[in-house]
This record gives sequence, structure tokens and C-alpha cells, in this order.
Amino acid sequence: MRVYKFSRGFIPAAIVSTALIVLGLVGYFTMGFNLGVDFQAGINQTVQLAYPALEVTYSGKGNAVLTVAEDKAFIVFSGAEIESRTVTLDYKSNATLGVLAAAFSAIPEVQAKVLDAEATASTLLVPTFQGDTRLGGAPVTMHRVPKDEAERFAPVAKVDAALKGLAEATVVNPAGQQRYLVRAQDKGTDKEFSRNTPAAIKAALEKEFGQGRVVVVKTDYVGARYSENLSRQALVLFLLTVLLILVYATIRFGFQYGFGAVLATVHDALIMICFVVWTRMEFNTSTIAALLTILGYSVNDTIVQFDRVREDRKMNPGDRFLDVVNRALSLTLGRTIITTLSTMITVLAIFFFTSGSLKDFALALFVGMISGTYSTLYIASGFVYWWEQKAEKRRAAALALEAAGGVAAAVKPKASEKKTGKQE
Repeated sequence: MRVYKFSRGFIPAAIVSTALIVLGLVGYFTMGFNLGVDFQAGINQTVQLAYPALEVTYSGKGNAVLTVAEDKAFIVFSGAEIESRTVTLDYKSNATLGVLAAAFSAIPEVQAKVLDAEATASTLLVPTFQGDTRLGGAPVTMHRVPKDEAERFAPVAKVDAALKGLAEATVVNPAGQQRYLVRAQDKGTDKEFSRNTPAAIKAALEKEFGQGRVVVVKTDYVGARYSENLSRQALVLFLLTVLLILVYATIRFGFQYGFGAVLATVHDALIMICFVVWTRMEFNTSTIAALLTILGYSVNDTIVQFDRVREDRKMNPGDRFLDVVNRALSLTLGRTIITTLSTMITVLAIFFFTSGSLKDFALALFVGMISGTYSTLYIASGFVYWWEQKAEKRRAAALALEAAGGVAAAVKPKASEKKTGKQE
């Protein structure tokens, strides 16, 4: 087996890591995090820019609730004055808007009007994600997504331009459906923020893209108290994780190994913070999830390395500790490479085939995995080697002091001998 001299990289790695961490801390104190709405009060709203397709009304008694799914639409009738029933219209039997409108109108006291081309496929209708829609005398509009690229009228650049100064938009895949996550920060200047801002967002989008083309899919409001509590809980969770790692590694291997594992864990967290700060990636709950995932990944890798070091040291107690560390890291290098690369393939797949917070999550994982592998090989192992070197020097000094004391005691004449010598 070839033994690699990992120990040669301990000092350069410490210098590089220190420089990166200082750079990250400078960025944090000068720019701060690009906080997501999870960590600051504000509105988190999902909107879809779509074409009006059908208008549906109901003139009967009781309640009539319309639900639009991906493959069908159905109306649930209920109330004290009518018989409760559900009428389902699947898109396979009602393939076009014209046929579907006729089927709606065939239901007693329900009227439907086509607002688009009658030959348009029913499967293009936008589902009612936010909840069921109650029908009444006022027309309820059903929308459809663009048929193809040529029908797209709201790219993300235009959406951002329409919301400039009010909110920011992020694409929700698939991009062809023109669905966006709109985020607006509550700066505390508007007491009616939770009511005024969603209305302002819709008005701005309708001004740019036309009346009736904005579908509000979902709206979430994060209050100031919630965001503050979330920040505090994230910090507590991180500190608790570090403490448990220290306890576990100390019990299993010894304090120096436990502290080395914690040092590598904190190192990975600070490197990820440096990356998030300088790339201006949004810091949200997905970032916290990525951070905690990487801490677990890094600790697992570190424990495997330490276990090999302990085993090799028991088998070769007379070898220098430096040789033990290099041999142990070399033995587990193949396992580390295979594990890291196989995990990276999955992470890269998430990165390339998703968008928004999932894409950021994958990117943070990718950077954290590189840092975690590097910190296990050089930071954690380097610290343990440094600790053992200091311990060996202390033991050598103690032995030298003890030996010097023994020699002095042997050379020093006894009091009786001194007295006899004087009498002579």
C-alpha cells in the first residue's frame, strides 16, 4: 500500500483555512447575509401568469365549490336545501375548453363561458393550489398555462422589472408555466403590510401583463417574531450539534480527538458561511438544512478516519504518531473518494435539474462536501497530530527532569560522608 504524506499539508491547510475564514468573517461584518424571507419578516407569495380560459357561475341554492386538478375538474354541491353530490369532469372525456364548457353548462344552474380558443386542451388549465373556489353569481375565472414557448409572455426579467422596488421574483420550475415565487420584505414602515403588499404585487403584475392574467397560487406571511425565533433556534441547533459531537468523539476516542472533530465541524460551517456571504446566496431554511447535513457528513468521515488512526496505533505502538496518521489516512483515502464522488453525482443532479431554493441547497451541499473531506484529512487530523506532538514534548521534558533529578541525587554526598571528610 502506498502511504501518502498528508502531514506535509497540515500547516499549508491551516494557513489557507484561516485566510478563508477571516475573509468570510470580514464579508459577514461588512455585508451580512442575504437573508431570505424565513429569517426576516415579509411576504412569500407564489403567483402564476396565465391566460383566462373559462368563466364559471352558479345560480342555485346551497354551496357549489369548484376544484381544478391536473387531470379533472369537479364541483361539490352541499347545503341544507339541496342534495349533496359531486360532479366530476375528467379531461380525457372533455379534452378541449369548448367541450368542457358545454359539460359545465349541462350541470343544472351552472353556466360556463369560454374566454379562449375552444380547441385549447383542457389539460393546460391551472389547478386550484390555494384551495377550492366557491361558485356564485360573480364569474370565477379558470386560467391556462402557455401552450408553447411562443405563447410565453412573462419571463422572469419582465416580472422583476414590474416588481422593482416592491419584491423579488424567482422562477418555479417548469419555467414554461410562468410560475414565480415572489418575496417582499416587511421593513416595519407599513402597519397593514400583510394586507397591502399582496394587493400591490397583484396590481403591479396586472399593470404589466394585463387584467385577469395573474393567478395567486399561495401566500405566506412571516412575522418579525417568527423570524427572530427561527434565527435563535438555528443558532441553538448548531451549538447543540457541536456539543454532542464533542461529547461523542471524546467518549469514543479521547478529548483531543473530540476537539479535533469539533474544530473540523466549525471549520466547515465557517467555510460555508464564507461561501454564502460572498456569493450573496440567499440565507434561508434550506441553507440551514444544507449546513446541518454537511456537519453530519463531515463528522461521519472524521470518525471513520479517527477509528483507523486508533486501530493502527494499537497495532503499531512503537511507530511514530506521524507515520500512524499518514498510514491511516492513506488506508481510508479510497473509501473517502468513492463515497464523496457518488454523493456528489446526486447533488449535481439536484443542482442542474432544479431551481430556486433546491438549487441553492444543492450548491451549498457541494461546497460543504469538498470542505468536509478537506477538513477531515487536514484540519481534524492536523490538530490531533499537533496535540500529540505537544504531549510527547511534555512527556519527554518530564522524563528528562526526572532523570536529571535522579542523577543529582546519586552524585550528592551524604551528610555523614561530609562530616567524616572534615574530621580527617
